[in-house]
Amino acid sequence: MSTHPKPLDREGLLMDTAVLAQFLIGKLIVRAFPDMLATARIVETEAYLTGDEASHGFRGPTPRNKVMFGAPGFAYVYLAYGVSFMLNVSSAVAGTGEAVLIRAAEPVTGLEAMKRQRGDVPTRDLLRGPGRLAKALDIDRRLDGIDLCSIGSLWLASDGESAGDIGVSVRIGITKDAMRPLRFFLKGSKFVSGPASLNAAL
Repeated sequence: MSTHPKPLDREGLLMDTAVLAQFLIGKLIVRAFPDMLATARIVETEAYLTGDEASHGFRGPTPRNKVMFGAPGFAYVYLAYGVSFMLNVSSAVAGTGEAVLIRAAEPVTGLEAMKRQRGDVPTRDLLRGPGRLAKALDIDRRLDGIDLCSIGSLWLASDGESAGDIGVSVRIGITKDAMRPLRFFLKGSKFVSGPASLNAAL
């Protein structure tokens, strides 16, 4: 892998949010720590759309969710239930509040840095779930609004590797609009979160 994996092109993100959520499977999250780059391959995402009661953008823009209503390819980071931070990617054209939640990833490089953040947990569990992912990559509100299409503290990249077969299921951990098939995952990946019954979905 190159020293700096090539960032995704913002113009290439201008697509339907559910399609983008699938497009991001197999792409890389890159986090610059002071002593090394940590990279992880995305294996699970969820889409949050206009008119979606589960979306933070459902009732319109606020100071908290304003990144969702900006251009695509920026980090929307929020604290869920006062416990865990979540990394989302703004997805629609400016003025439309949509985003893709990054739910899980497979560690590629920088394991030492990730384990400093999370402790000596099994590699499989480092990034398996959105809260764990944010913790392992030291993602919090300081990174809200950061450009994910530009090399910096945190960005999205591609190394040209094929994503593989993508499964679809309902989303996890929500009550409103819960049955919409807007969760996407890499079939067969041991780094995917959620119950086995959902991960066998088509």
